Amino acid sequence: MKDGTSPSRRAVTSILYVAVAIALFALLRVGPPRASNGEMPFSELMSAAGEGRVEAVHIEETQLRVRVRPAASSSVAQPFVVGRLPGVDESDFVAELRGRGVKISGEVRSTGIFQTLFITWVLPLLIGVGFVVWMSRTIGRAGPPPVGKSKPRLYDLTKDPRVTFADVAGVDEAKAELIEIVTFLKDPAKHRALGARPPRGVLLVGPPGTGKTLLARAVAGEAGVAFYSLSGSEFVELFVGVGAARVRDLFKEAKAHAPCIVFIDELDAVGKARSFVGGAIGGHEEREQTLNQLLSEMDGFDVGEGVVILAATNRPEILDRALLRAGRFDRQVVVDRPDLRGREAILRVHVRKLPLAPDVELSVVARRTPGMVGAELANVANEAALSAARRDVQTVEQRDFEVAIDRIQLGLEKQGRVLPQRERRRVAYHEAGHALVALTVRHADPVHKVTIIPRSIGALGATLQLPADERHLLTRSELLDRIGVAMGGRAAEELACDEPSTGAESDLEHASELARQMVRRYGMSERVGPVTYGAMVAPYLDPHLSARPECSEQTAIAIDAEVRSIVQGAARRARTILEERRGALDAIAERLEREETLDRETLLKLIAQAPLPRTNQAAE
Repeated sequence: MKDGTSPSRRAVTSILYVAVAIALFALLRVGPPRASNGEMPFSELMSAAGEGRVEAVHIEETQLRVRVRPAASSSVAQPFVVGRLPGVDESDFVAELRGRGVKISGEVRSTGIFQTLFITWVLPLLIGVGFVVWMSRTIGRAGPPPVGKSKPRLYDLTKDPRVTFADVAGVDEAKAELIEIVTFLKDPAKHRALGARPPRGVLLVGPPGTGKTLLARAVAGEAGVAFYSLSGSEFVELFVGVGAARVRDLFKEAKAHAPCIVFIDELDAVGKARSFVGGAIGGHEEREQTLNQLLSEMDGFDVGEGVVILAATNRPEILDRALLRAGRFDRQVVVDRPDLRGREAILRVHVRKLPLAPDVELSVVARRTPGMVGAELANVANEAALSAARRDVQTVEQRDFEVAIDRIQLGLEKQGRVLPQRERRRVAYHEAGHALVALTVRHADPVHKVTIIPRSIGALGATLQLPADERHLLTRSELLDRIGVAMGGRAAEELACDEPSTGAESDLEHASELARQMVRRYGMSERVGPVTYGAMVAPYLDPHLSARPECSEQTAIAIDAEVRSIVQGAARRARTILEERRGALDAIAERLEREETLDRETLLKLIAQAPLPRTNQAAE
């Protein structure tokens, strides 16, 4: 039964009740307030009475309140409190005071047994019980909402910023797939006339940050319908049955507001395959019941009601197969990382509100950000604006974007860190080796710039390459050139500084991983052959598969030997290039020590001024 009064009014009433009870207890317990008097021993009172300095005496049950003049007769009488002596007859003392004309008064305060019981036992008990009840009711009202109530976020198109396909870029294929959803929500009669039904559920699959949630909101914005958003983790609670109740509430509310779109983010949190869930008995009952209820609800509603379910996940391989069958999530739309043109289009969306300088080339920014998704590109635009604000200028320039990309990819510059001269020279030769090998081999990406400025992620320098175009396939020659570029830094240290250092750690990891993939996955080794070893096995599919040997012991030895041979061959090739172009290597390293950062044009000038080898394959 619900109380008709408001929570604030009930709270004020409860506080008043408690205050009245405390005041009543204080009045009954303490009695009326009395003035504060000084204390006087009984013997001193008797002496003052003998000297005739006592003017009045008020007799109480445990004490005497007297007014006594000091020894000087002209002084005014002062009030004192005198404790009565237990078991002493004071009648003679009182008779003496009467004989001296002292004003005597008195009262006897006695408390009955029922009043004593009420004050000492009943009233404190009532106050304690009332306080506990009041606290429990207050905490209950301030607690969480009812456990079965779903709380999806509703985006009101009249109040919230409306998102359309114009705000989503770089995912043209995904937008083309979702246009059918928009046309169905706008004109469902067109599909019904042809006997066609739209997909009941659409699953958006892609890496984090690719814009799956934004794309779902754009569908709702284009169709002009309500948009409910809820995360999969919000269904699962501690108590079994709560998630299932929330699923029922969600679909009930969606049907009441049709046409609309229901978007479930991170579907894998609730839709993980049931047969792969391990753990203690009953440990995942809540998730399984929630999933069962979701499957039942998706089967129980008609798409003609105008409710479309969109969901997003970056782990489609762990979803329950029952979710992906026809009639539930009929269609999977891949929202992949954008390509070069897609990144440029995304940047144009995010720089709409930025005052750009004329020198800004978004195509160059897009080329410098391979592999970045929409969220990362938005961060690049924001960091560029922050860089311009730090310089206190009115427009965002191209160098602000360069600073933003370097800050995201390499970390912050350590302005106060000064390397010793020996380390500075080694780092300069290391980065010069990378750059020179990359500018010499045929299939390496063009070098954009080289720097030896220390960064917060631990790098003491970096050689940045700018891909000429978007690559989807790599040949054996291209992979070997990449390994050679990675080994160029270590080869330069051996050539100029007589021995390598720990600075080549990440280069060795990168080169070894590329060589290992060439042998084990791509079949690019003549010795091992065109066979794949070590296919990826997800532990949640079968924890025993990952423990099985991927190949025989002899094959594993051959793979290790071939990986070592590829890396060592690339290292020898890089050293040969640097020995032949030692003049260019020294020129680049010396210039790097002075200026710390060199761009591509400067590098090409230094190489052109140095003596060229007889066999030159420098990339123009």
